[in-house]
Amino acid sequence: MSEGRVSQDASPSDLRESPSERHANPVPLEADPAEQQASTEARGVGPVPQDAASTTSPRPTRQGANVHAWVELLRLPALFTVPGDALAGAAAAGARPTPRTLVAIASSLCLYEAGMALNDWADRAEDAVDRPHRPLPSGRIRPAAAMAAAGGLTAAGLALASTAGRRPLAVAGALAATVWSYDLVLKRTPAGPVAMAAARSLDLLLGGVAANGDIRRALPSALALGTHTLAVTTVSRHETQGGSPWAPLSGLATTAALAWSITHDDPTRDRKSGRDRQPGRDWHAGQDRQAGGDRKPGADRQPGRDRKPGRDWQSGGDWQPGRAAANAANLVSLRGALAAVYAATAARPLFHAALNPSPQLTQRAVGGGIRAMIPLQAALAARAGAPVTALLTAALAPAARRFGRKVSMT
Repeated sequence: MSEGRVSQDASPSDLRESPSERHANPVPLEADPAEQQASTEARGVGPVPQDAASTTSPRPTRQGANVHAWVELLRLPALFTVPGDALAGAAAAGARPTPRTLVAIASSLCLYEAGMALNDWADRAEDAVDRPHRPLPSGRIRPAAAMAAAGGLTAAGLALASTAGRRPLAVAGALAATVWSYDLVLKRTPAGPVAMAAARSLDLLLGGVAANGDIRRALPSALALGTHTLAVTTVSRHETQGGSPWAPLSGLATTAALAWSITHDDPTRDRKSGRDRQPGRDWHAGQDRQAGGDRKPGADRQPGRDRKPGRDWQSGGDWQPGRAAANAANLVSLRGALAAVYAATAARPLFHAALNPSPQLTQRAVGGGIRAMIPLQAALAARAGAPVTALLTAALAPAARRFGRKVSMT
């Protein structure tokens, strides 16, 4: 008698086993599928289709695969690098975040995702050769759907910006035009990295304009963020086939220069909080200048608001020289720590790509450069004297790293 099968002519005595024999031979008896089918039909029950298990719930599986394809197309983990643009822009412009800042963030998110969808639509022929697993060349998402998503997200981003005013709408319009120009025309030209850098700089300025800040004060931070984006985009041009080590080396030099500039800026910038540099804060001084100096010094001072002894006229709290010095030192330490995190996040994968510019290490360098935007944004906010904004921005980094392990940012 063979294992697991019962002979058709076996006698009942052959089927009897002692408890010791059953313990020694625990292999269960398996019935022949044909016999199970015949027994089922003999009992008057219809035959069970062999593909019944596969036809129970095919729709949820397809829906889940489709959702994952859109997550991959839009590179959702990279979204965590977007809110810091508007927050750093508001801080650099000397304004506190307002509800209009949230509108600017929402507009930036829409325009950023529009660029992601449009990027894959424009690269669908190249991806079919270099990265056939991407959603469009693999057939999981139709190119027409990606183009429709890009158009709809662009319209939504501009509509949101219009609710914040004409100036935010103008900046958002320039940002949208830059994104579409980059994806459709400039990507494979020498102007491609410059266009991408301009897009990130405009995104930071959008946050400053939406918060009614002084856009001129935000220009240095916009230039710093754009310089980092320029270096990352230059490296990304070789991420599918690899290349020379010069692009990662230039990225390393850019990272070092930006980290140095953040930590060695004028320390007097840290002594002013963002709310004390809002436009219109010195309204009385402007009235004195317009009136030709007719107002007497101190005529506009009110108790509890201006430079009374024992009061901090900048922050509204008790003014103490030691406390002001401690706050300035804390800001310097904070921006130094954030600059170090930025340098470590960007420099390590760039160094590996410089040693071995393979496609895999180059893609890691690009992903590290994208994640490094978060501590860079936080460091720029700290440099502008907005520690709370800096810490809130830095808190987005762990989420970006966690979700970036599941879905690629590149």
